Amino acid sequence: MVLPVPKNRTLAAEVAPPSPRKMNITNDYLRSSHPSLTANPCFNGGFKDADRQVMKATTMAGQDFGGASAALALMERREWEPVTGAKLIGFAVGVALLLLLIFRSEPGFVFLLDHANLLFHEAGHPLVGLFSSRLETYGGTIGQLVFPCVLAVSFWRKGQALGLAAACIWFFENWFNIARYMADARALELPLVGGGDHDWNTILTRWDLLQYDTHLAAALRLIGWIGIGVTCTWVIWRAWQDRGRADGRALR
Repeated sequence: MVLPVPKNRTLAAEVAPPSPRKMNITNDYLRSSHPSLTANPCFNGGFKDADRQVMKATTMAGQDFGGASAALALMERREWEPVTGAKLIGFAVGVALLLLLIFRSEPGFVFLLDHANLLFHEAGHPLVGLFSSRLETYGGTIGQLVFPCVLAVSFWRKGQALGLAAACIWFFENWFNIARYMADARALELPLVGGGDHDWNTILTRWDLLQYDTHLAAALRLIGWIGIGVTCTWVIWRAWQDRGRADGRALR
């Protein structure tokens, strides 16, 4: 697919300058995939003038070839902020405190954190209800999951690994709270804010799954733990990768 570039906009100004490593990779990719670019004046000298030449070369490649999307994705990929040893220790302490709160709190309700989740849950109902009264019941669960996702996307765009990890952990912690509510679909013992209908009683009844409420809740808890574990593993892997790069530069 060819990506059009509006004539009245400077696309390069909207993209962060790529690192030297990315520019070298992009040079090699474009030379091997699109030999005709090497003869173009704006390609002379590679990508030394990154802000101007990178996006011009990519635009021409997109006009002549169908592989422009791959080159553009390569150029726009951001470097992650290094996860240093000190940052990793701080992250580990934060995760340890969260786990302590999870195990010391009432199952599925972490003090302060789930109070915030409850606010987002309640806000989700009227927001989704603006678009569909039938989907309004799902709005609470959607609301408490959307906010961590928005944060995660923001940190991902900025290349902030620990911020992304924190948002992901918050996202998966929400699953414990959702599981708590789901497991109560038949018992109806939890106090409801403002009264009204029980979301998961309504949802599971609608899908004829009410008899499986506790089993589905257990599956959600498992997904939550797996998500937190994968996120922590990814942070450790990033720290190991960054340390390897730092050691490699030191040897040079």
